[in-house]
Amino acid sequence: MILNKLMKGIPHEIIEGDDQIEITRITNDSRSVQPGELFVAIRGTVTDGHDFIAQAEEKGATAILCETVPEERKTGVTYLRVEHTDVIVGPLAANFYDHPSDKLKLVGVTGTNGKTTIATLLYRLFSGLGHKSGLISTVCVIVDGQEIPSRLTTPDALTLQAYLAQMVEAGCEYAFMEVSSHSVVQHRIGGTTFRGGIFTNLTRDHLDFHKTFANYLHAKQSFFDGLPKDAFALTNIDETNGAVMVQNTRSEVHTYALKRDADFKGQIMEQHLDGTDLFINGTELTTRLVGAFNAYNILAVYGAAILLGQDHTEVLRILSGLSPVAGRFQAQTSPKGYVAIVDFAHTPDALQNVLQTLTELRKSHGGRIITVVGAGGDRDHGKRPIMAATAVRYSDLLILTSDNPRTEDPDAIITQMYKGLSKEETTRTLCITSRRDAIRTACTMAMPKDIILIAGKGHEPYQEINGVRHHFSDVEEVKVIFENEKKND
Repeated sequence: MILNKLMKGIPHEIIEGDDQIEITRITNDSRSVQPGELFVAIRGTVTDGHDFIAQAEEKGATAILCETVPEERKTGVTYLRVEHTDVIVGPLAANFYDHPSDKLKLVGVTGTNGKTTIATLLYRLFSGLGHKSGLISTVCVIVDGQEIPSRLTTPDALTLQAYLAQMVEAGCEYAFMEVSSHSVVQHRIGGTTFRGGIFTNLTRDHLDFHKTFANYLHAKQSFFDGLPKDAFALTNIDETNGAVMVQNTRSEVHTYALKRDADFKGQIMEQHLDGTDLFINGTELTTRLVGAFNAYNILAVYGAAILLGQDHTEVLRILSGLSPVAGRFQAQTSPKGYVAIVDFAHTPDALQNVLQTLTELRKSHGGRIITVVGAGGDRDHGKRPIMAATAVRYSDLLILTSDNPRTEDPDAIITQMYKGLSKEETTRTLCITSRRDAIRTACTMAMPKDIILIAGKGHEPYQEINGVRHHFSDVEEVKVIFENEKKND
């Protein structure tokens, strides 16, 4: 693409060079630069791309886009200056890929909990309805059935537009994606047109990044503020901030709820360990997803599908057959008769939602609740004692263990969690740093009808220690234990 066409609609200044040159690719990674490419210097939270302009020049960058132009410039390279590279990189990438989101019916899902489940179920639902679709989630990216591993809830702006372009090229009609609060603040979704937005809930999370809950709320709200007039905004009206999220949006507002009157109203009839019976707008549905929190997720999926013009009966038919998302209330039954559930719950609210569901299910199932949980390193320290206090409140036995300690001492994290417990609560709490040993201990102590909740990591196939991701899967650990139990039975 010709550089001046690439920069169309983006305020900029050409400092040196020719804007009629051909650009073959855009990148913000100086290590991957090749001749013919435009390097964008972005000031990040950890590194500043301006420090790597020289490296990009050395590798043959054809053009440099930056906020501060270097005094020493390479002959033959075009230099452009903009006010904020992080703000314009999304629209820039959208220009390069010919605005792929305009050619899709793209729905974004935001909130503290439920994003992955809703986005993934929407993808599965629309695929089941016969529509070519795409998915961008924490677990993976899928382009019309082809899976691509994912590391971020919402990818950077360049990668996002590339994914959307792949979806358009594959003939996708719909796309569903998680929209994190980080991605809004860091302008990763810039240049992206959404057909709809869904709000799940808002509880304490990511305060290490946002600093205050108000900032966190504003980040989520900004997503809805940016929706176009012809889009829909679907919000959980039972949630305290459900109405706040959409108070300034230009889009058409719709609601879903279990407790209040709403456009998409649900009512739970009965819960089981393998599913939930509920009514949606007066029609009965049996889903394989468990718990009130998943009933909200189902309502959001149903509501979005109807707002996208799908048939009510067909939507409910396919919803009834959809299985839980990997690492989200993923249950396995032991040969010894207890149940182990792996769930991604890593906030106090998410943990409480799952444990409240288990408490309700225990009334008919019987047995004890044993919880294995940790807290991530290099993240919000304040939620650690709250996590432990929440877990022990609903558990007969609590095992505090390591999650992803990252660069922190896992024992120090566990100590901070332990401080959230009363003296009485510590008598039914164990601290086992090794996550593998913690899971094995829980399974060894479990008796028939007990329920073990292994919370925090869900689908993740790794444990991050000192910057290195070591292979580790809660689901795999449970499977190995169950296989050994079967052999020894």
